[in-house]
Amino acid sequence: MGNFEFDGEKYKAASGHQKEWGTKIVSELNLTGAESILDLGCGDGVLTKQLADLVPEGKVLGIDASMGMIKTAKELEGNNLTFSCQDINDMVFSNEFDLIFSNAALHWIKNHGSLLDSCQMALKPGGVVRFNFAGDGNCSNFYEVVRQVMDHPIYSDHFKNFEWPWYMPTLSEYDDLVIQHKYRETSVWEENADRNFNSKKDMVKWIDQPSIVPFLKFLPEGKKVGFRNEVICRMVNKTTQPDGTCFETFRRINVFARK
Repeated sequence: MGNFEFDGEKYKAASGHQKEWGTKIVSELNLTGAESILDLGCGDGVLTKQLADLVPEGKVLGIDASMGMIKTAKELEGNNLTFSCQDINDMVFSNEFDLIFSNAALHWIKNHGSLLDSCQMALKPGGVVRFNFAGDGNCSNFYEVVRQVMDHPIYSDHFKNFEWPWYMPTLSEYDDLVIQHKYRETSVWEENADRNFNSKKDMVKWIDQPSIVPFLKFLPEGKKVGFRNEVICRMVNKTTQPDGTCFETFRRINVFARK
């Protein structure tokens, strides 16, 4: 997420489904209450706070590259909970954490080989990685629409040097990658989390924060609003169901690995 700036308050309001997945994962963690935990791409800090509440004798650090997210998260800081604005790609920890947790963030990190190395270094012996992030097939409607609008003659010149901002591997691709790292025990599995947004308004909030942010960055001020409105118009047409909800595909890769 290093290159993009997000609005933590807007994200807090728009990230209901990310919170659902994260809360489910947190509820399944087998914590003793004294662990040292690192949350990668902590966003607005709501899940990081849940983790901190579960380890009153431990400590939790949440990191995110977006100042806007960290500003919102810092309101939750307490005795055993701190937040730091730093890029996951640049993290250097050694033998420090019992658990490295990440929910709905690591598809923003392109080099997972390097990520898995730095996590291994950061874990204590016996420590665990537990990730959930977007995999192949995720957000297929949004990607199709945004690519169509990017190709429009009004906008296409601005995207000549655009790099797709996400890494969303297939299950077998990620399984192969994890196996190359010397974790004692690994498990990688897929999850279909397709969902219907309750309303067009809910879907638009999700498009605005964070999905469309990397694309608007490439456009001059005078074209941002037109681009956004065209994406939203096409998304509403493409995804609205007879009951007024809006459908989108959400595919997750889940990772468990023990050092």
